Amino acid sequence: MADTTIEDYPNRIAEIFAHKTILITGVTGFVGKVFLEKLLRTCPEIKKILVMVRTKKDKNPNERMKDVFAGPLFSLLNKQNGPEIFQKVEAVSANLETRDLSLSSEDREKITKEVDMIYHCAASIRFDETLQKAVFLNTRGTKLMLQLAKACKRLLVFAYLSTAYCHLKERILYEKTYPPPADPDKVIKACEWLNQETLECITNKILKDIPNTYAFTKALAEGLVTDEMDNLPVIILRPSVIVPVWKEPVVGWTDNINGPTGLLIAAGKGVLRTMYCQKETYADYVPVDIVANFLFCCTFFYLQNQKRIFNITSSFQHKVTNQQVIDIGRSVVCNDLPFNGVLWYPGGSMKKWRWHHNLEFLLFQWIPAVVLDGLLVLLGYKSVLMKVQKRISKGYDVFEYYANRQWDFNNDGTLKAINTLNPREKSVYKVDGEDIDYHQYFRNCIHAARTYILKEPDDTIPSAKKHMERMRIVDKVCKIAFIFGLFYVMYKYVFMPIFCFYFNW
Repeated sequence: MADTTIEDYPNRIAEIFAHKTILITGVTGFVGKVFLEKLLRTCPEIKKILVMVRTKKDKNPNERMKDVFAGPLFSLLNKQNGPEIFQKVEAVSANLETRDLSLSSEDREKITKEVDMIYHCAASIRFDETLQKAVFLNTRGTKLMLQLAKACKRLLVFAYLSTAYCHLKERILYEKTYPPPADPDKVIKACEWLNQETLECITNKILKDIPNTYAFTKALAEGLVTDEMDNLPVIILRPSVIVPVWKEPVVGWTDNINGPTGLLIAAGKGVLRTMYCQKETYADYVPVDIVANFLFCCTFFYLQNQKRIFNITSSFQHKVTNQQVIDIGRSVVCNDLPFNGVLWYPGGSMKKWRWHHNLEFLLFQWIPAVVLDGLLVLLGYKSVLMKVQKRISKGYDVFEYYANRQWDFNNDGTLKAINTLNPREKSVYKVDGEDIDYHQYFRNCIHAARTYILKEPDDTIPSAKKHMERMRIVDKVCKIAFIFGLFYVMYKYVFMPIFCFYFNW
């Protein structure tokens, strides 16, 4: 009897999606793009995918989707299946920030009659978003999607993409429901009744001890989904910090500089020299392709055993400290894949004390930015570095809250459910990090950021390495000169006066 191969096992997950019509929100976002690509590539018998997209920057939904499909993330799919595969995707004009989702009567009827599964991934992930906008998109938008789901005649699943960081009072987050921090309906009504200026004055009172509007409005939205558990087939997915692609379709790919990617770019360019952060703490990272794969698997788990809440996290199995991320990133950008136009040799460190961080931020980031921008203006160029440092300073406000606190996430139920997958399903929809190599992973992230975010092609790497070596020498020379200068000042203005006074010179 021949040995059983992976291909001999059934792909029960793909079978679930066969001949189904899917509705996705947030498809132009990070997770949405990866999920859509995987749907098209691994579920060939899917009937139709409706994507809710709003008009933006004078581009209608169809034009925006053409831009999405033209991106590098879809190159593998295009190569394997050809452009005709995209005919299964139909853009629906909608806006989650409006009271009626801006859906036409024809599109609303189509959705309610045809849709079998809804994946609500849309959200504003800006931590500094105004309360009104965050509530309208993250909270009221979710409420309107739930109302739409109630009208769907064939609905099997409503999957809501939440976040593991929306219940910040819980130092250990379990796979269960939690009460929202306020009454979602009352907050929505307040944001509808009050003007923006009034809301800004009372935002801190409404948020209380929650640090930003993102966590607050996502917790409210999760509360709305929880309230519908007796009425709708809802499931809640709570991913932690979503980071670039690990394995497929493009290793290291990302379309944003959120999370560690932005920190690695800023540090690699030499404009970030200090962070107020405890070295031994760790963030919980989950690659975006694992999150997308969970959207498939959680649908399967729910339809199998009615499990509704999933913590998509990694820290119970794999931990990487803040210091490890910085060490890996510095090693890669200094020796292997330096960025172009590095301002200074990457250095700096994490500070245990805020005063120490503030002092180094002033001396090694703020003052150099002012001086260099002044030179640029004198030479007839626009100032650049002050804007960069202001953006970094703004990012510190978010980063420091999370980096100096520790949360853990219990996902025992999810791990148990994963064990019900057969080898083929575990291979196609990989949702564990058993063979992850963090050094190689972050190297791939830096390489992808260099290619897709900074638009720095590989043929510039040799010149970037030469420039990095020059910056290393300049950095050492300046440090030596600074030490000698410090000793000279101490000698001339401290030791010599004392010496003269003592010997009466």
